[in-house]
Amino acid sequence: MLNTILLLGTLTGILLAVGWFLGGFFGMFFALIFSFIINMFSYWYSDRIVLSMYKAKPLEDEKIRNIVKKLAREAKIPEPKLYLVPSETPNAFATGRNPGHSAIAITKGLLNKLEEKEIEGVLSHEIGHIKNRDMLVSTVAATVAGAVSYLAQIGYFSLFFSDSEREGNLLGLVFIIVFAPLAAFLIRLAISRSREFKADRTGALICKNPEALASALRKISGFVKEHPMRGSAATSHLWIVNPFKEDWFVNLFSTHPPVEERIRRLLDMEGKD
Repeated sequence: MLNTILLLGTLTGILLAVGWFLGGFFGMFFALIFSFIINMFSYWYSDRIVLSMYKAKPLEDEKIRNIVKKLAREAKIPEPKLYLVPSETPNAFATGRNPGHSAIAITKGLLNKLEEKEIEGVLSHEIGHIKNRDMLVSTVAATVAGAVSYLAQIGYFSLFFSDSEREGNLLGLVFIIVFAPLAAFLIRLAISRSREFKADRTGALICKNPEALASALRKISGFVKEHPMRGSAATSHLWIVNPFKEDWFVNLFSTHPPVEERIRRLLDMEGKD
């Protein structure tokens, strides 16, 4: 909860600064109202925002639902809702405010390209995030950092359309561009890289098959390199494996530990080299 409050408070400060720069006192006043609205939506509806970003729809698949029901019972948490993301690249993420209001989104590619045991391993990892209560801060961080990085990108592209009459605004545009690294810093501040290791371990214990999760991570990583997804870099930390093509902007938001290290630790649990 402390990290969530920190994220929302920082977003408010950023928006107030932008409002003051663009419109003085009145600009700051309207930014305050805007930040209040965003903060409310971020806390209560950030999960819906992220799901809608990826056009996720409720998943009606009895086999997958039975797997999730079994894993949730093993983890002693309420059964999460299931959503399908229309992407052929295998991947998944968990979202929601708490275990009682949680959801797991999986891609179409995950169903088509992974074996059942591997799918169960991925679902157990996401159940691990829910059990460890990682979702709220992760989802709020994605929403907040997405809003801030959007400001940065607007500022960046505005530089290419500046003319002599607008040269006085260049300093302000550069100031806005600084928000991209700031958004990345917010993600890193709120989300420890160790949470993925912890979710891997928790998930492996839940499904009792570390090797299946390790195999899934290996396959997903390979597919991502060949067929990266499109989306907001600020949401990369939500997915079990960073689904985006690596570049300087995406790398700013990287919070995942190396897949090879995650696989090694899982195989150590299995007692294999």
